[in-house]
Amino acid sequence: AAREYEQERGDPLHTIALYTDPDRRAMFVREADEAYPLGPATYTTDSGQRKSSYLDYARLERALIETRAEAVWPGWGFAAEQPAFVDLCDRLGIVFIGPTGDMMRRLGDKITSKQLAEQADVPVAAWSGGAVETVEDARKHAERLGYPLMVKATAGGGGRGIRAVRSESELGEALESARSEAEKGTVFLERMVTGARHVEVQIIADNYGTSWALGVRDCTIQRRNQKIIEESPSPALTAEQQHELEQAAIRLTEAIGYRNAGTVEFLYHEPTQQFSFMEVNARLQVEHPVSEMISGADLVKLQIHVPAARACASILASRKATRSPQTSIRWSPRSSPRGVRAKRRWRGCAVRSSRARS
Repeated sequence: AAREYEQERGDPLHTIALYTDPDRRAMFVREADEAYPLGPATYTTDSGQRKSSYLDYARLERALIETRAEAVWPGWGFAAEQPAFVDLCDRLGIVFIGPTGDMMRRLGDKITSKQLAEQADVPVAAWSGGAVETVEDARKHAERLGYPLMVKATAGGGGRGIRAVRSESELGEALESARSEAEKGTVFLERMVTGARHVEVQIIADNYGTSWALGVRDCTIQRRNQKIIEESPSPALTAEQQHELEQAAIRLTEAIGYRNAGTVEFLYHEPTQQFSFMEVNARLQVEHPVSEMISGADLVKLQIHVPAARACASILASRKATRSPQTSIRWSPRSSPRGVRAKRRWRGCAVRSSRARS
């Protein structure tokens, strides 16, 4: 992506890979112009907790300063979804290639994101309208919403903090169980959409207030709320329904002033043909190559274009018809076609202009 950017813009980029010891021979390290070691894979916090060194902000700050980085592309996972890391880059005067820290905080809170979706006239499943503090409050909302329903943590991911409730007798235990897994201990109720498909829209948004949808991925096949297979386009959607879904995602991201890459996730209930908003992943996801293979766009290169204050329209116009909308791509972490591979979560990459090296 950096090499293609150089060819198009004539502005040479010097890439710097930040890596931990187990990744020292990884491709992203070998292909970078420069590599900076972060040391062992994990470190111990002051509280005794072991964490990935890719989340050791003191170490990352030192690396960014010593390499004289001007921009950071965080990959996906780890620092890519940490607003505190964006704040660190802002403090150092380094461009973070991704959404702002404030946008991550707003969208990382599922209650806030649902309220933003409602304000943008994006369909949302019936829900409690805010946090549920007590079992008594939960019962009142459940009576209005009806069973079955879901108890969901407002912060977190990876399937944590989610419980299905099929009767009032299960409500109290599900509430406490979900709350115990929630990062902030805050949960809400949502009507369960049974038999729904899980579909998501890949978005890229520039700094000029324009969002682009690069197709819809279907990730219905899951195990314990973790995606197993991604395919595009969704076999359940007509062209008109896909367009409707893409327009809803564009409407939301433009209304909130989102920028860079992201994914807007929905549930689609086939019997009623209704969509309901789930959440926005404010980062590039590991399954993004599915959208690249369908659209012909290079999402990482587009991510670099956004902070360079270049509109995405001219780039996407030439890529839009690279692949026919009828072309279907299936992807899974264990069986990836055409050389697409699921990569581990965060590979740090910093960038500076080659002119800044002297």
